[in-house]
Amino acid sequence: MHYSTIKYCDIANGEGVRTTLFVSGCTHHCPGCFQSETWDFSFGQLFDDAVAETIIKSLEKPWIHGLTVLGGEPMEPANQQALAPFLQEVHRRVPQKSIWMYTGDTWESLVSGSRHTDDTDAIVECLDILVDGPFEEDLKDISLRFRGSSNQRVIDVPATLIAGSVIEWTDDPEFSTHRMG
Repeated sequence: MHYSTIKYCDIANGEGVRTTLFVSGCTHHCPGCFQSETWDFSFGQLFDDAVAETIIKSLEKPWIHGLTVLGGEPMEPANQQALAPFLQEVHRRVPQKSIWMYTGDTWESLVSGSRHTDDTDAIVECLDILVDGPFEEDLKDISLRFRGSSNQRVIDVPATLIAGSVIEWTDDPEFSTHRMG
């Protein structure tokens, strides 16, 4: 797997200050994608054990709330194979830190559909939040928190796994009152 960049103090892709990994490779090719350079699976640098260790060390800082993984497309089958053991190690070593992931796939296609692989369940079990669904330019809404278009869902993964159906994350009520327009 390759990655395009890592941000060590990101405040845009999940709650709090986060370390964010932008993986490379995506076959969705959503019109209006803000990261179209990451569609190429060989874009950027190789994700190896040294990079993984640097990310995990960054998560040990008290001001870092967690890890966010986006892309490209982290749930591409080729990326899942590399991400599953990495996310399991993150979850094992810093269990108090949340793990968010953004995917152009839907929850349904990941857990029981065409995008499910031998690694999907291991990844999902590590996640706290999954932002799912393709970016749709005609549904773009800059006032939405943590998503780009209104078709995308911010899913509370542990609650969803318990319920057996999608449970959307509930934002802090203070933030839900701060809308533009």
